[in-house]
Parts: sequence; structure tokens; C-alpha cells
Amino acid sequence: MRRYGKDADEDDIRNRPARRGSRPRTRIRPKHEDAAEAMILTVDRGRLTCLVDAGTKHEREVVAMKARELGRKGVVVGDTVSVVGDLSGEPDTLARIVRVEERTSVLRRTADDDDPFERIVVANAEQLAIVTALADPEPRPRLIDRCLVAAYDSGMEPLLVLTKSDLASPEPLLESYAPLGIRYVVTRRDELASTGAEAVREHLRGRSTVFIGHSGVGKTTLVNALVPERQRTTGQVNAVTGRGRHTTVSALALRLPPPPGAKPGSKKALDPGWVIDTPGFRSFGLSHIDPSRVIHAFPDLEPGTVECPRACSHDEPDCALDAWVADGHAEPARLYSLRRLLATRETREGD
Repeated sequence: MRRYGKDADEDDIRNRPARRGSRPRTRIRPKHEDAAEAMILTVDRGRLTCLVDAGTKHEREVVAMKARELGRKGVVVGDTVSVVGDLSGEPDTLARIVRVEERTSVLRRTADDDDPFERIVVANAEQLAIVTALADPEPRPRLIDRCLVAAYDSGMEPLLVLTKSDLASPEPLLESYAPLGIRYVVTRRDELASTGAEAVREHLRGRSTVFIGHSGVGKTTLVNALVPERQRTTGQVNAVTGRGRHTTVSALALRLPPPPGAKPGSKKALDPGWVIDTPGFRSFGLSHIDPSRVIHAFPDLEPGTVECPRACSHDEPDCALDAWVADGHAEPARLYSLRRLLATRETREGD
């Protein structure tokens, strides 16, 4: 008879036999030396579409999921990753992402300026195309400024893409951004399917470009014109409020078609550039931005900060940039633009 409690002795203890075939846990992770390199094209509810063997005749899209060893490390569109498992690309197959390579650039945003959690939008892009309509809806310079700050902070080159120039002149808006020296392109709705799309495409060749813009500006319509074989859903702008609805719900990387006359196998044919379409947004929080990094986008002003007091905001009485500009080293309009962008981070978008 088995006894329990204080009257039990060693004969009453039942030992559970060890399970056969069990192995002790180890902290040593496999090196996955046979992993293939891939680029993340889109992310959808834990499933990531990757492009394997890009630029070769064996190029294919593979659906994968994060391996457990990645832990909380996020994977976003544009990431270069290492994948193992079933890489055939056949339906109902699933590979595993085991490594995320170091990123060359990261575009971040927060939902608003009070949100402490930053979100990585895209990785490894070289250019940020800020799409804004000249009318229907009206331009929002404060939002454009915020996107410019995010571009400069991430080390990406900004490109201003103005749509619907058949409804309003681009000159007033271009004049306000002229001191920044930002490259720009202007499009009309009636020319978007032909010369308009080609004019934009010339700024994208051989580069990875993120397209961002608030709802209703025609961003997805433009992307459809640039990459016609991958049409995305477009929406209508409300005639009363001037607002559109979000028609793009997830970021998606699309390869541009090769330029006319490109020889098969040439660099222009294999690497014509990438467009990354992103969901529309109504705000662009900057709580994660370090203002000291914005000055790097102003190489004509940056040397003048050497004499600035410690932790200078570049908009205070002792700022050395005033004397730098007064001595003729830079244009006053450039200093005004810098201070406008720095103030953008401290001012709410609707203020």
C-alpha cells in the first residue's frame, strides 16, 4: 500500500521513467550555411513573400515565416534575409527566415508625436518619394516637412512628386521648397499613362524608392502606371472632405520594368529599380527623431555648427549658424529651411 505525507518513505516514491529519444536542449544554433539570400517583398499576417535568386533565370517568389531563433527581431519589406527549407516556390510550401542582414537604411515613423513606439516602414531603400496632390486634396506642407525630416534622419534622398497639376499650378509649392534643393517631378492625370509615368520613372532607375503620401493624393494610381503588370486597388476622393480612403493596406515592393531598348542580361535589364508602395496615412509622428541628425542634410550649414553651444537647438540666440550665414558661407533661405524642419518635430501636424 502506497503511503503519502509524512509517513511516506523512499519506497513510496514513484519514479517517472525517462522518455526515450529525448535530447537535452542546447544553446548552440545551427549556422545555416546552405541558406539562400532573399529580399522581402511584402508581409501579410506573419507570412512573408521573399524573392530568391533575384536577377537570374531561377528567380522565384517564396513564402516564408520567421524562425524561432530570430525571437522578437522584426522583418520588414526591403530586408535582405537568409532562408532555408522548401525554396521551390510551389503553392502551399513554406520556408523559414533564419537571418536578417544588416540594414543600410531604415524609414521609421510613429503613429503620432505622443506615441513612444516607433514602427519600421521599410528597410534598405535609397530614396523617399513624397507624393502630394496640388489639389483635391490640397497640399499639406506640414506633412511634407515631416516626411523630409524622416528622410534626412534615415539617410534617404527625398524626391517630391507632385500630382494633379492639371488642377492647380505647382509653382507656389515648389517655390517654398526651392532653398532645400529637393529634386522634384510634376505629373498630370491625363498624361500619367504615358509621358507622366516615364518622367517619374527616370528618377527611379537603378534605385529602391519608397512611395509615401496621405490618402487621396494618387499614390497608388501612380504606382500602377509605373508598374502596369501589378495593378493595385485605387479609391475615390470624397468631394466634400477631400479625403480618400486607404486602398493600400500593406507595403509591397515592385520591380520596375526594364527601360525600352535594354539588352537582356544587362545591368539596366536586371536592376531597373524598385518601387515600394506603402499604405496611405493621415499623420507622421516624429517622436523617434533625433534633431541633431537633421543637420546632416545641410552640408553647407553643418561646418558652422562647430562653434555652437553644447546641445544647441540651432534656433536660439547663441547659435553660431547666424554668424556663419552672415559671413556669406550659406544662403539665409537655407538656414530658414533648416529651422523650419527642426520646428516641425516640435509642432503638432495640425498646429
